[in-house]
Amino acid sequence: MDLGGPRSVPTPPKSNHQPKVLLGKYELGRFIGCGSFAKVYFARSLADGTGVAVKVLDKSQVLSTGMEPRVLCEVSAMRRLSHPNIVKLHEVMATKSKIYLIMEYAAGGDLLSRLGRRRRIPEPAARHYVQQLVAALSYCHAHGVAHRDIKPQNLLLDGDGNLKVSDFGFSALPDQLRDDGRLHTACGTPAFTAPEVVCRKGYDGAKADAWSCGVILFVLLAGSLPFDDANLAQMYRAIYKRAYAFPKGMSGSARRLVARLLDPNPETRMTIGDLADHPWLKRSLSLDSSLMESAQPDEALAPPAMNAFDIIALSSALDLSGLFDDDRNRKKRFTSTASVERIMRRMEEMGMKLGFSVERRNGGGVGMGRWGSVVLVVEVAEVAAPLLLVELKVEVGSGGDGEGFGWEELRAGLGDIVSAWHGSEV
Repeated sequence: MDLGGPRSVPTPPKSNHQPKVLLGKYELGRFIGCGSFAKVYFARSLADGTGVAVKVLDKSQVLSTGMEPRVLCEVSAMRRLSHPNIVKLHEVMATKSKIYLIMEYAAGGDLLSRLGRRRRIPEPAARHYVQQLVAALSYCHAHGVAHRDIKPQNLLLDGDGNLKVSDFGFSALPDQLRDDGRLHTACGTPAFTAPEVVCRKGYDGAKADAWSCGVILFVLLAGSLPFDDANLAQMYRAIYKRAYAFPKGMSGSARRLVARLLDPNPETRMTIGDLADHPWLKRSLSLDSSLMESAQPDEALAPPAMNAFDIIALSSALDLSGLFDDDRNRKKRFTSTASVERIMRRMEEMGMKLGFSVERRNGGGVGMGRWGSVVLVVEVAEVAAPLLLVELKVEVGSGGDGEGFGWEELRAGLGDIVSAWHGSEV
């Protein structure tokens, strides 16, 4: 059975070289596997000895292959999520040439490896994995994240055999929705991707994830893909005709569940919520109730409740432009409890003092231009009343380099309207 995608590779022979220490924090260990543009290593924290997985990305390769948005999306999504069935992102580190994602280590490998050894698994075991997958996806969707690339290679297992969803590179966040409230980017792995995703007419990311759950369930119980054709046009014709065959031995209830998930019409397809309540899935819920209870379903299905300080932390932590641009002296952030009007008025005063011409812009911004080459753009966003987040960004046009910008003078002039600076110090 070939399900495609990145595979684990054999561990290289042991070396007599001294272990490599990564940025003074982690002792880099054995090679675990690789993806399309990253290598993953086991590492151990020097602080407490905890085992972690380190995803290493080469900046030049990421930029040359146009994968920068995917990396930023993966980090942004994972920083939003904290769930027992989702791989945890501990921290992000970078050098001039590399990016390091420090993540939870899943000792059991990926679900593809287990399937490769056993071909198909009994219904109780399949039910256990799908229960945990549904718990993770319900949490993701409640927090505004659609995964969009659910496949066995992205479903890892910890040392106790519990499932962990990983690889959020194709995930979608709320700010990616267009005016129609839908997603329009075609992405994912064809054999696991909902048919509406490739139509480019707009789709619901949560409903697309439900389709992928149907494919996963079929693979677990059948040991093969429901739709598998190198000719994608033919494969999608088969999808719309529902031209797949159930293997012998699959129970009637499991067949009916798969059929409702592999509905090519997203409007009539079973949702993740309906799947969570389905009798087949709940049949042995008591076997892993402790894990399911730890997800606190009532909270997981509620809208994300982030306080002001959560958002500030995200803002500074997720300013990932520094991962691909080493000039960090062109953007600063601070928080303030002053009114928007007062902040804007003070910025205008300081702009004129620094020799800028000042103009108001739509969307709560101030643009201050000097000599047609350097522009300081100020944007104010309300985090949670009365706290505001202010971003200052130097944009350089032709004939300017932005070096020597008067950050110290600006900071002194802002004075009492600043509650705290965030990220790189001015």
